[in-house]
Amino acid sequence: MPILELSDVRCSYDQQVIINNFSLTLQAGEIGCFLGPSGCGKTTLLRAIAGFEPIQKGSIALDQQQVSSPNQLVAPEKRKIGFIFQDYALFPHLSVEKNIAFGIQKLPHQALRQKVQEMLSLTDLNTQAKRFPHELSGGQQQRVALARALAPSPKLLLLDEPFSNLDVELRRRLSGEIRSLLIQKNISAILVTHDQNEAFAVADQIGVIHKGGLSQWDTPFNLYHQPNNRFVANFVGRGHFIPGQSIDAVSIQTAAGTFASHKHYPWPPNTSVEILIRPDDVVFDRHSNLTAEIINKTFQGATTLYTLRLPSGEIFDGLFPSHANYELQQKIPIRLDIDHIVAFKKQNGG
Repeated sequence: MPILELSDVRCSYDQQVIINNFSLTLQAGEIGCFLGPSGCGKTTLLRAIAGFEPIQKGSIALDQQQVSSPNQLVAPEKRKIGFIFQDYALFPHLSVEKNIAFGIQKLPHQALRQKVQEMLSLTDLNTQAKRFPHELSGGQQQRVALARALAPSPKLLLLDEPFSNLDVELRRRLSGEIRSLLIQKNISAILVTHDQNEAFAVADQIGVIHKGGLSQWDTPFNLYHQPNNRFVANFVGRGHFIPGQSIDAVSIQTAAGTFASHKHYPWPPNTSVEILIRPDDVVFDRHSNLTAEIINKTFQGATTLYTLRLPSGEIFDGLFPSHANYELQQKIPIRLDIDHIVAFKKQNGG
């Protein structure tokens, strides 16, 4: 059953269109994500879902009840939505437990105490209950914001760049913890981020937003392996396009070999195309006749990322286990092992 439905939504500021023709459906219990570069409109869209911004076209429905249209704007507090702001927006004069209790003050005293204790336990904040926000670490503050948002039992939780103020390792750990918690409580959520690692770690469905429009709403696997367009292919994951020539509707010839796709492309033979090479498509193969020169390398611990150049000039990356340490300007034998062919017709001038 859908928990959130956006139909042909448009949001504007001072006649400038920020979001346009935006439609998607989030099922109950799913965790979604709006992913895109800064300025693409993802936070505006999140605020429209929360009821903080009006829409000029289309509709937004929550749990099959319309909450926004050009002629309707249900107040945020009546939508049963939890919202976690980028800066957490904790009340500095209230303790952790009183921050958590803020949105559920109408509960009977005993029920309120039980709910606060449940949220403290759920977010591992039992020992911090009497402390104030300025006495907490960034990760603890984030947990308080999460506990406060979950306390009223919202139908949908919205998270606006919730990890942006944390260091890389803490972001990685907390993103996994939050996903586990949301699944445990069967809570539907939408996360906004520009970091695809966060999106992959948290979300079941990801919407890639570009210039106010939805480029693709799909699983992380499909976004990476079956992008709808060049923007999604470039934005999600790491990769380089190399030129090729179509042989038929499924086969493409390149300087790195000939590849066959599982899908049929709509172009005729001898069409100039470009094929996406991901680092994990590249395999070191001492028996291969294809060689590539190493022109850059980045040690990443368990793996090393190499930038490779073919004799014909094409450049792409390869990711190899770091126990094999190759040197700059060294020529190594490789082959491309591509399970999912991603190709587009060559752009004019490209």
